[in-house]
Amino acid sequence: MSLSVVILAAGKGTRMFSEQPKVLHKLSDQPMLQYVIDIANELNPKNTNVIVGYKAKEVKHALSHEKVNWILQEKQLGTGDAVKYAIPNLIGQQTLILYGDVPLVKINELKKLIKTGEKGLSILTFNKINPTGYGRIVRGLNGVEAIVEEKDCSNAQKAINEVNTGIMVADTKHLVNWLSLISNINSQKEYYLTDIVALAKKDNIKINTIEANSEITISGVNSKIELAKMERAIQLKKANALMEQGVTLLDPSRTDIRGHLDCETDVVIDVGCIFKGKVKIGKNVTIGAYSILNDCEILNDSIIKPYSHLENVKVGKKNIIGPYARLRPGTETNDNVHIGNFVEIKNSKIGADTKINHLSYVGDSIVGKNVNVGAGTITCNYDGVTKHQTVIEDNVFIGSNSQLVAPVTIGAGSTIGAGSTITKNTPVNELSLSRAKQTSVPGWEKPKKN
Repeated sequence: MSLSVVILAAGKGTRMFSEQPKVLHKLSDQPMLQYVIDIANELNPKNTNVIVGYKAKEVKHALSHEKVNWILQEKQLGTGDAVKYAIPNLIGQQTLILYGDVPLVKINELKKLIKTGEKGLSILTFNKINPTGYGRIVRGLNGVEAIVEEKDCSNAQKAINEVNTGIMVADTKHLVNWLSLISNINSQKEYYLTDIVALAKKDNIKINTIEANSEITISGVNSKIELAKMERAIQLKKANALMEQGVTLLDPSRTDIRGHLDCETDVVIDVGCIFKGKVKIGKNVTIGAYSILNDCEILNDSIIKPYSHLENVKVGKKNIIGPYARLRPGTETNDNVHIGNFVEIKNSKIGADTKINHLSYVGDSIVGKNVNVGAGTITCNYDGVTKHQTVIEDNVFIGSNSQLVAPVTIGAGSTIGAGSTITKNTPVNELSLSRAKQTSVPGWEKPKKN
């Protein structure tokens, strides 16, 4: 049967204590609402309709890449009222109701729900040890009779452990009719979507239920504490998937995958590492503790030592990077490159067998193969207006504390004397240096404090 999806995402989320709409709070570096839209897309619906309200423009802007119908609920008068706004867009034979703050609902359970809800109504439920805050599933001799919100529950109903998750699927024609009949005569003076259950019962429509098998998959996020718990659940799920593929995580609870991480065999990841964007790691790679990798590719047999930060870079085979190295966007290293502690590389290509081991900055540069860059070397690439390129050809040795003022080319096989400031191209296979004559001042006395 054809399907329309309605995602309720209009609320502010007052318990988040934030000006940001609740559904835009991030899990694994993407908005909660994104997870729900992704789940809806997996069902191949006729359309997906997102009900927005609080800071609707911000929500729409954050997910403007999604092909959904954005529907404004001007006043938040309850879930039933919210779904009413979607009625003109319900073109599927069935309508599935999802929530923008319930990001981990399982696709297989939704498929079961849809199948059992053909020509009727099907509700996703859960048996909760402590059901406080949830609407109760009230059953009679012939099955489900009603869903009663907790504030309207009798003492006997409060003792019921089977709760409503809010997620349901209904025959669209029936749903539209039921929505026209619900009222706001209740403690909250709101239009409850759950009231359609009693209306379905009255119409002798079969009401089915599917029980979720995991609480986290039906849990909504209403506070920063719940957001943190959800984040840990997502991270553990990702960590377990990696370990099942053969990746060694020294502590899965201290690994954050905030994007997509693709690893080949014999990868070892130490504690505290963060992966963002798309990261691809080759065979036999080690990622040291507390490193951050964002949109990177690390080829086989390389070692990223602790506390290194790599963003939008490609690292060749058998590299040693770090510790405390920073590789910025546009950087590519060839094979067997060493980038050491407190070295920053930006928008540069580094040739094979090159070593930049200590306290250096290389920006907007092309560095050849078998180059040795001494400690404290700086490529002076910016003149205050324009960035210029430095070219260091093959087999160059650059002495410590040198400054290469771009645009400049260091000829192949040449040596730059320590402490030099190089402003002109250097000839191949020669020593180049710029150094003032050392002098001493006889009888000089250090200044004294008054």
